[in-house]
Amino acid sequence: MKNVRADHYIISKIVKNNSRILDIGCADGQLLHLLEKEKNVSGQGIEINHDKVETCLKKGLSVIEGDANKEIINYPKKSFDYVILSQTLQTVERPKWILNEILRIGKSAIISFPNFGHWLCRAQILFKGKMPVTNNLKLAWYDTQNIHLCTIRDFNNLICELNLRIDEKFGINKKKVLSLPFNLFSLNIPSSTSPCLSTSVPCP
Repeated sequence: MKNVRADHYIISKIVKNNSRILDIGCADGQLLHLLEKEKNVSGQGIEINHDKVETCLKKGLSVIEGDANKEIINYPKKSFDYVILSQTLQTVERPKWILNEILRIGKSAIISFPNFGHWLCRAQILFKGKMPVTNNLKLAWYDTQNIHLCTIRDFNNLICELNLRIDEKFGINKKKVLSLPFNLFSLNIPSSTSPCLSTSVPCP
């Protein structure tokens, strides 16, 4: 698929046909549009930015304007097959709480986030003494909405603490799929006999 963001491409491969989708922080609706086109999903989105909501509505997408930190509690249990946080987890007020909530309202969750432990981030801090600005962290620290940056290991530790299960994991950057490090995860709640899967991936 040309001009499709790498994490969107992977998500489109994970999601099954005719699924019910909630995309939290859906921005201008690129992922929702892709999934409706490629997978015939019944998609909904939540987006806090008014202009981006207007863009979604012009595309014919079902998107509400609102703060996911508040709106998500209004959805009943297992309303969706998949709840997606695509480059959104680091922007929410309470990441731990939101992970529990998305697996309350969804059968599965798909999450991608920028890896603050990547060597480019480390190098900028080490050699420049500045907060990183990269392809996935484009804004300066005083302009960014990213308030809870984490590393892959941080995320894995939280998943184990919450006793969630990682079904699939992928390494991605802006343009391609990588072998390492993993920073896109498909999550679920384990059965009583299924142990928590937590993979400690060395940060590059």
